[in-house]
Amino acid sequence: MPTEKPLDRIFEQFLAAPKIFKNRDVLRPTYVPDELPHREKQITKVGMILASALRGGTPSNIFLYGKTGTGKTVVAQYVLKHLKEKCMEFNVPVPITSYINCRIVDTSYRVLAHLCSDVGVSVPITGLPTDTVYDKFRKSLDEKGQLMIIVLDEIDQLVRKNRESANDVLYDLTRINSSLENSKVSIIGISNDLKFKDHLDPRVISSLSEEEVVFPPYTADELKDILIQRAKIGFNEGVLEYGVINLCAALAAREHGDARRALDLLRVAGEIAEREGSNKVTEKHVRLAQKEIEKDTVSEVLETLPIQSKLVLFSIYLLEKHRASEINTGDVYAVYQNLCRYLRMDSLTQRRVSDIINELDMLGLVYARVISRGRYGRTKRIKIGVPLNLIGDILEKDPRIKGVADYVPRIT
Repeated sequence: MPTEKPLDRIFEQFLAAPKIFKNRDVLRPTYVPDELPHREKQITKVGMILASALRGGTPSNIFLYGKTGTGKTVVAQYVLKHLKEKCMEFNVPVPITSYINCRIVDTSYRVLAHLCSDVGVSVPITGLPTDTVYDKFRKSLDEKGQLMIIVLDEIDQLVRKNRESANDVLYDLTRINSSLENSKVSIIGISNDLKFKDHLDPRVISSLSEEEVVFPPYTADELKDILIQRAKIGFNEGVLEYGVINLCAALAAREHGDARRALDLLRVAGEIAEREGSNKVTEKHVRLAQKEIEKDTVSEVLETLPIQSKLVLFSIYLLEKHRASEINTGDVYAVYQNLCRYLRMDSLTQRRVSDIINELDMLGLVYARVISRGRYGRTKRIKIGVPLNLIGDILEKDPRIKGVADYVPRIT
């Protein structure tokens, strides 16, 4: 008689358990609903700018900015979806749209290769000069005789990785209309970094930011409305216990009014309840979801940091681990230089390391506060913003970091 396989039991228990979800995908941030509560003002402004495409015009470039989870991406996708539908309804040429997440497509070459693909041109993953790829894109687009709307999501990530080449490609794209005869390009830039433009070349700023739309954080009540809307189509009736939506909204409002956070909390709480075989999603499940999401988010961020950022963070980690009373930029830079020396890697300048500390602060991995030292100038007081053991466990998985894991900094 064949023995029962563990996976058979797991899958059968899952199928026998009460059904929690009607459609879990509507609880993901990538879902574009038929209505977007509390973003009417932003939808109207973006729609008015893009409406010129209905009469063959070239919409102004738009820059959308606000904190994570404030609806920037979903509003852009929502308006573009309705614009294309309206173009088809009135028999107007439908614009080509290209969506690029610059956290994933994070080099100028890859951005241009992606654009080439969207206009039907195949280019190798690497190997060609960037200028050649740009020319292929420009010529192929012009042959189509259409408007192309390019969405560059998390555009700040592209600029942070290589400021010079990113500024070059953005300059080319914002000026491309002057070299096109039959087609036109409009750009929608999206950024979570309110100071993003500080990293841009002045020649790019005026072209990219022709129109700006600000997305304020959602309030707890607004998040509650969003969750109620999604819960109606995402969950089976009666599975959400009273208080679950309020708790998800309150926790996410504490995190800068982040709708993505609220949706993730609600979805993961449902998944935990589902795995337990429960017929209700309770506040206990929301609390468990909060712990799981925090752990997963920090892990993902740490694992995907560039090596130089990992070394700077690991320097702060080592100083805090070995009980440095106060950590400033100079301390971090000294440890960082020693780590680079041991690993035989080129070290960055102190100014660039200071920029990386700011980036780590923005990600919530460290807290960095600028203080004045009188005639000795200004420095940053720095401390780790997430559990120390989590940083050590994840960073030391990188074989390069593992090589300096036993380094003990000199504490003054």
